[in-house]
Amino acid sequence: MKKPEELIRSDALVLRESFLREMCRIVPENNAIDDSFYQKYDVKRGLRNSNGTGVLVGLTKIGSVRGYEVKEGKKVAIPGQLFYRGINVEDIVNGCLKENRPGYEETSYLLMFGQLPNARQLEAYKKILGARRELPFSFVRDMILTAPSINIMNKLARCILALYSFDDNPDDTSLKNVLSQSIDLVAKLPAIICYGYQAKVSYNKDASLHFHRPLPELSTAENILRMIRPTGEYTPLEATLLDCCLILHAEHGGGNNSAFTTHVISSSGTDTYSAISAAVGSLKGPKHGGANVEVIKLIRELTRTVSDIENREEVDKFIIDVFRGEAGDGSGLLYGFGHAVYTLSDPRAVILKKIAEKLAKSKGLMREFLLVDYIEKNASRLFYEAKGHQKNLMANVDLYSGFVYSALNIPTDIATPLFAAARISGWCAHRMEELFSNGKIMRPAYQDVCGDVPYVPLQQRDGEGLRK
Repeated sequence: MKKPEELIRSDALVLRESFLREMCRIVPENNAIDDSFYQKYDVKRGLRNSNGTGVLVGLTKIGSVRGYEVKEGKKVAIPGQLFYRGINVEDIVNGCLKENRPGYEETSYLLMFGQLPNARQLEAYKKILGARRELPFSFVRDMILTAPSINIMNKLARCILALYSFDDNPDDTSLKNVLSQSIDLVAKLPAIICYGYQAKVSYNKDASLHFHRPLPELSTAENILRMIRPTGEYTPLEATLLDCCLILHAEHGGGNNSAFTTHVISSSGTDTYSAISAAVGSLKGPKHGGANVEVIKLIRELTRTVSDIENREEVDKFIIDVFRGEAGDGSGLLYGFGHAVYTLSDPRAVILKKIAEKLAKSKGLMREFLLVDYIEKNASRLFYEAKGHQKNLMANVDLYSGFVYSALNIPTDIATPLFAAARISGWCAHRMEELFSNGKIMRPAYQDVCGDVPYVPLQQRDGEGLRK
């Protein structure tokens, strides 16, 4: 016989399920906006203009994405370019590769402080980052191990918020304090991500814990590879390729969702930890930062489904099935293709592809690399065969970053978190730009389309209430 408190809990669960079923019917009816209203009130849905370009909502010196030109009100396709503080990102990557040195720390400096560092400034920045990579005493035990999460992005956001409690002056938004907080977050995110992953696999998969403390003399990319692998080993080529990924993900203009989130939250004057955790929440969304994981999943499904990945007819059939919603996740989307701004090419994909080929050769993965290359070159043709109309499908950065992460044996659980570990520099730069150049809280307007509705006394309201 159930105890009284058990009966109360049981009845509450039944009531809750009944209530939720009822609300799932009511809520869509009361919240869906008629599509015609957007045109009627001239509202830019999704902050997009009618020609697909983004609505101009601010000014920035931090990043610039060039994927088209507007001539006579129409978009004209051009090869894509990405600039950090006015410098072409391709030049940054090539400059670091030519000198055979890591480039993410230099990129982070450029984004946050607004100019390229000289040798002395770069060395000082690297030493400061190295000294701040360790997490506070007991943080790993109390914040990571005792509350593991099935999603590392969720763990990352919670840990960033928790760092507020370890800051002696967390709400101070003076320049010096925000700079200090930003540097700390750039330094600490890799450790949070890697420890969070170890906690997850230990808790959910009963795997052994392998904790490697970050070493101050290593670069960000080297520390990540060292901390996620049981024995901590990595090759120089692996570190170079991951470093390039970090550079290419560090910023993408102020118009992307997470950077915009950073501006909106920061405009309220709130603390750094709240603003950056909100950006992490934005990036966690599958429409923003999760596409590289979907690329990895799709390629794995393809290799399981197709008996021979060198049989192009079988590959074609699989991709056509993806477009028809009969393979992949059923959405009809081929992840790793298309972009809101780039039209002819994504410069990040172009850069990554060149370096990914070197990694594929060194690891004996050329069959897999050539498969991705084939899909890239034939995606538009296969879309036409599946849908019956033309669409230019251009590879974006997720196609080759997904391949690179897979080739580096980086777990899919941390693919998007690594995106965040790179983008933290851009977010912090956008936060400082908002704090020190705008000063007004963002307050957009929404048009009410409900009209005046009279209040009805409870006893006179129609409806059956909760249905049993």
